[in-house]
Order: sequence, then C-alpha cells, then structure tokens
Amino acid sequence: MTEGDLKDAHSTPPAAAEKTNTSVPFPDEEATEEDTKTAEKTPLNEDVEKSDNNEETKGSAVVKLVGSSDPDCAAEAEFEHPEGGWGWVVMLAAMWCNGVIFGIQNSFGIFFISLLDEFGSAEDKSLKFNTAWVGSLSMGMIFFCSPIVSVFTDLFGCRKTAVAGAAVGLIGLFASSFVRTLGPLYFTYGIVFACGCSFAYQPSLVILGHYFKKRLGLVNGIVTAGSSVFTITLPYLLSFLLNWLGLHNTFRFLSIFMLVLMLVGFTYKPLMPEPRSPQTGKVPRLSKIFNFNIWKSVGYRIWALGIPAALYGYFVPYVHLMAFVEERFGKDVNKESLLTCIGITSGVGRMIFGRVADYVPGANKVYLQVSSFLVIGVLSMMIPLCQVFGGLIAVCLLMGLFDGCFICIMAPIAFELVGSQNASQAIGFLLGMMSLPMIVGPPIAGMLRDKLGTYNEAFYLAGIPPIIGGLVLCFIPYVERRKQQQQQQEAAAHKMLDGKANSVLQPYNAHEEKKELECSI
Repeated sequence: MTEGDLKDAHSTPPAAAEKTNTSVPFPDEEATEEDTKTAEKTPLNEDVEKSDNNEETKGSAVVKLVGSSDPDCAAEAEFEHPEGGWGWVVMLAAMWCNGVIFGIQNSFGIFFISLLDEFGSAEDKSLKFNTAWVGSLSMGMIFFCSPIVSVFTDLFGCRKTAVAGAAVGLIGLFASSFVRTLGPLYFTYGIVFACGCSFAYQPSLVILGHYFKKRLGLVNGIVTAGSSVFTITLPYLLSFLLNWLGLHNTFRFLSIFMLVLMLVGFTYKPLMPEPRSPQTGKVPRLSKIFNFNIWKSVGYRIWALGIPAALYGYFVPYVHLMAFVEERFGKDVNKESLLTCIGITSGVGRMIFGRVADYVPGANKVYLQVSSFLVIGVLSMMIPLCQVFGGLIAVCLLMGLFDGCFICIMAPIAFELVGSQNASQAIGFLLGMMSLPMIVGPPIAGMLRDKLGTYNEAFYLAGIPPIIGGLVLCFIPYVERRKQQQQQQEAAAHKMLDGKANSVLQPYNAHEEKKELECSI
C-alpha cells in the first residue's frame, strides 16, 4: 500500500470505509446521512463492489480497468472487428501485395542470368559479384526501411503509406527498363524500387488487424501464401517474357503489376481509431512512435542478434542457384522448377508449422526456428554435393518447407518475448537489422565464385551462418524461464506485503463503538 493510499484512507467518508475496508475514521466523528449517500455513489465503491466479478472475468475486466486510463487502449478495447465484409477485399489486396513484392524478389535468380548476359563481358572478372549486388540490395532495402515504414504508417495511416510506396516502386521499376549499364540499376532497382516495395508491404499486414481478430491467423496465412503462389508461377512467366520481350520490356511489363498494387492500396480503409496526442490532438506521442522498451527484454536482444547472424547465407540460394544449375547441368535443364519446389513447400510449411506453433507454449516456439535454421544450413551445404538434378529438387523441397517454418512464427515469437503492445515495433526493428546480412551475403558468394571459379565453396560457407544463428537462439527459452521465475517470486513477495498491510489497517466502525458504549452505560 502506497503513501497515497494511506492519505485516501483518512479522507474517505465512513460509509465508504465500511465497503472499502481502507478507511480509519476518528472515534469522535459521526457519519451523516449526506456523507453516507455520497459515499454510496462514488465510483470507487462501485468498482470495489464488483471486484469479485472482475477477478472471475479476468481478461475482459483487465482490459476495461487498465484500458480506461489510456484513451487509445480504451478505444481499441471497445472496438469490434467486423471479421469479414470489406475485410475480405482487403485480404485479397494484401495477398496481391505479398505475392508481387516477394514473388519478384524470390525470382531474382531468373533476372540474374539475364543481367549477366545483358551487361556482362568476358574481361569482367568480378561480374557475378557486381551483378549480385542488384538483387541483394533490393531485398535488403525492403527490410532496412521497415522501422521507418512503421513510423510513417503511424503518422499517415495504412492507405496513404501503401499507395505512395507502390507509386515509388512503380517509378523505380519502370526507370530500370531504360538503364543500359549495371551501375544505375543499383539505384533504380536496388534502392528506389525496393524502398517503394517496403512502404507498400508493411501496411498490408497492419491493415488486417483492423478487420480481423478471431480469424487473423487464418487471414495472415492466406496473405503470406500469396508470395508462395507468385514464387511458384512467376519464374515461368519471367523466363517466357525474357525470351520473348527481353530484359527491358520485361521490367515494363512488371510495372503493370506495381500499378495494380498502387490501385489496390486504396482499399485499405482504416477502421480502428488512430492514436492521438493529449497535447495537440493530432500527432501521436513520441513514445508510441519510437518504442525502445523492447530492448529491455534480454530474450529479444538475443533474438535480434541470432536472426541476423543466421541470414548471411539465407538469400544466397535465391540469387545464385539458377546460375549454379546452368554451370552444373547445362542451360537446357528446367531450372525454374527449383524455385517452384521452394515456393510450394514454403507455403505448406507455413500452414503446418504455424499450426504446430499454436501447441508449443511460450518462448519454446523459438526451438522451431532453431530447427529450421539448422536444417537450412545443412541443406545449403548439400547443394554442391548433388550430382543429379533430382537430388537438387529434393534439397529445394526440404529447404522451402523449413523456410516456411522460419517465416510463419516470426510474429508469434515477438508476441511471446515483448507482448502484444510492443510486437509491431519489435518486428520492425528486427527486419531492419536483417537488412545487412541480406545485402552482403549474395555478393560475397558471387565474389567467391569469381575468385575460385566454382560455386562449391560459396554454398558450403553459406550453410555456416544459419547453424551459428540457430545455436544462439537456443539461449532464449532458458532466459525467458528465469525471467518468469523472477517475476513469480516478485509477485509472491508483493502479495505477502499487501496481506500484511491489510491486516494492520483493519476497518474501524464509529457507529458500532458508540452502540457498545451506550449498552455498557
């Protein structure tokens, strides 16, 4: 009990003291009828009278009592999600966004071969290193911009951010079709197009929470499956377009996809109340834009270290696998089928492991990510060992399955480590930290290929970071268990102190003592 509680105990009318058991009136004071009526009408008594019911209804009661102190939390608690209606249109729009952005990114291996033919020369000894920067820079910038996109989404809303981002991506991709040297492509495709994709992508996930709550898991699964659908089909379309139209006209054709993405962004009609500042009424509070409390969690800090460490070799197969297949098995082999295998099993893995994660308690969900990184690391090392194309298909099938496992449980782990209120910023910061390994990994693999003349060493080394990162993540469940034990001990200590305080401050009833005195006289 705090000092403020003790002060309130002496200022509370006697009738209120009878109900709250915290008031200690003086013996010579008598409770008037007016004081009694006033005390009976106070909100404090109404809350205390319902305390037993609040304890029985835990979840809803906590939301109402705690949320009432923060207008934003209270408004969010009272909001009812439609669970459908226009939300299904928004879901399809978000699915298109997911598919277009990551379908193009995951199919960069097809572009990689065309870029080598378009801009390559026999004298360029670092050709693969320089060309790999285009795809890795593009993928890395999508993640690098994530913390910034979170701020823009909070300030301007999902619709404006997504439409503006798609427009920037359209400009970058269309400008890439006029580039005739590799250098400007770093800027038009690697930076402008990728930044636009980042600003269009993140609002497509945030807006789903405006329309769905009970079905949010199902809707997220459908939306993220869009990238798998496009990863399956887009390689064949790109191969056809590159052979028929050429590289530059293919960029122009894909610009139509970005135009559609910009149009579907207008469907993101916000429903939930936006956060307001109590000072200006217009701009969200700075503490809600930049939430650095997430870094107080030791488990999150380990997670933010282990995930980026594991990703230095993660994107290497997506960039260099097609070129490796041509060198190992010739140009006539159906290399696009490998990306199709990864896309199919990645979608299956997201559904399977997403469901499995629902049955894994607490931070132990991290072990699913640990297993996925260990398997992906081993499979990357097995790629150079495949002497037949069928063996490579088997490797890609397994790699896609565990890739889906790694992706689908990112959000659930964030919720476990930092809580639902901080999960969005936690994911945003993590995606930003993931950008560096995503950018530098493929160029390093390309440099090894240029220097050594073979991809074998590049794929061997690409398998090491996922294994190291997976081992680092193993410490998270142990840290979280110790944290929970410490919190339980502190809660027990506080409960003991509160019990002693309540036993000392017993209620004193002036009316009963007066009656006793009259009887004794």
